[in-house]
Amino acid sequence: MELFNKSGLLVSSLLVAVGALIACQAHEDAMPPANVIEAAALHIGPVGQSAAERRLREWAEQGSPVAQRELALRYQADPSKHGEAVRLLERAARAGDSQAAVNLETMYRQASALNSPATANELSASRMLKEVIAPPSVGLSRY
Repeated sequence: MELFNKSGLLVSSLLVAVGALIACQAHEDAMPPANVIEAAALHIGPVGQSAAERRLREWAEQGSPVAQRELALRYQADPSKHGEAVRLLERAARAGDSQAAVNLETMYRQASALNSPATANELSASRMLKEVIAPPSVGLSRY
């Protein structure tokens, strides 16, 4: 009988430990607050492909507008990643990140200064910025 009690205790302890590990993993996968994401972005060095950049990319793929913005800001410095930077800023701006909308509009203004004024992309970015700052009201009448 004593052997059964000891093995039952061992099995129940093992189950509790497995449950704790699963809970820790679930907590790890949760999206961190904006200040944690921004702090991780600061740890990305000039070499790239660091652990911080990989983690930032994971958060961006999970839909974090802050991670998308921060990753795009890092990608802006690399001409080969310019298109990805624009796509990330657009996603973040559409998700409501006003800093991303401002950065996107600035990028389009810089590009239009080299080409022609008021390109379609610049107008789209300006419209997106206005919507982020003051979202259109639905069902409200004007007085």
